[in-house]
Amino acid sequence: MGWPVAHSRSPLIHSHWIAQYGLRGAYVQLPVRPEDLEAALRGLPKLGFAGCNLTIPHKVAALALVDRVEPLAQRIGAINTVVVEGDGSLTGKNTDAFGYLHSLQEAQPDWRADAGPALVIGAGGAARAVLAALLDAGVPEVRLCNRSPDKAQALAREFGPKVCAVTWEARAQALSGVALLVNTTSQGMHGEPALDLDLSALPPQALVSDIVYVPRLTPLLAAALTRGNPVAYGLGMLIHQARAAFEAWFGVLPEATPALLLEVQATL
Repeated sequence: MGWPVAHSRSPLIHSHWIAQYGLRGAYVQLPVRPEDLEAALRGLPKLGFAGCNLTIPHKVAALALVDRVEPLAQRIGAINTVVVEGDGSLTGKNTDAFGYLHSLQEAQPDWRADAGPALVIGAGGAARAVLAALLDAGVPEVRLCNRSPDKAQALAREFGPKVCAVTWEARAQALSGVALLVNTTSQGMHGEPALDLDLSALPPQALVSDIVYVPRLTPLLAAALTRGNPVAYGLGMLIHQARAAFEAWFGVLPEATPALLLEVQATL
């Protein structure tokens, strides 16, 4: 459910699993204008839906429209998954934090949250999910850097003492000693300029992660690979957040298989 929604790869991902596990059902695109969101959500039980995903621009607005919101989603400030309960009520969840953490573990199985500080670039909705994931996993310090310093400072205050805001001008120096670098902005996406970040101070063993998945190899990840740093691709977060949503609806936690990855990559 989004506006627009035609670009979404979620139908392909969920249809793959519905077929794999022999379930009776379908995952469809629901283009819904913002002013129609409440009516659309309330129509889900009557139309026989097990739930839905939410994408731009509905993830924040839906918080006030469902019957209950799980604590993690409340903390992130957005929901991307709605579950229709047995009594027809609606529960809002956020699976992005789960998706992000599992994408790191898939990319680098020996990744440890307590290995050192993380530098997160960006302070939007995706950054909120990444912050929650990293802090809950045990990252000791998160340096948060955004072009607009006010947003980074506000997020740092909200998420607590382990998060410190870093000025945009100090972003390159903030790489010193980090174990993880994360781009949560749209920089590097097709049609967008590359993320302006000099990686000279980045430790050679640090994991570099980009939530952008079109293209799969963003300029940031290409630069990291050239230096010899391990990387985590954005497509991992997309697929792993979908796993948690699928489990919420159908009670089955599906696998993120190489075959599925290739199927989605072929559409990028």
